[in-house]
Amino acid sequence: MMIRVVECRYVSGFTVWLRFSDGVEGEINLEKELEGDVFEPMRDIEVFRSFTLHPDLHTIVWPNGADFAPEFLHDRVQAAAA
Repeated sequence: MMIRVVECRYVSGFTVWLRFSDGVEGEINLEKELEGDVFEPMRDIEVFRSFTLHPDLHTIVWPNGADFAPEFLHDRVQAAAA
């Protein structure tokens, strides 16, 4: 089964809340994941908050094209809940 992000919302700081197609949901802090050229702009909170749920990629994306694979996010949410 392909994991998809089906709902998302900004929480605070670099934390987002996500719900996945398998029912898993929770918060994840992405601050430590914002490394490299494509993610560097997201260190600005206003830029970070500008993510949206991409209808075809089924994950969160930013205006500059940056995104995280839904499986990566799913694993991090599950680890945070454990």
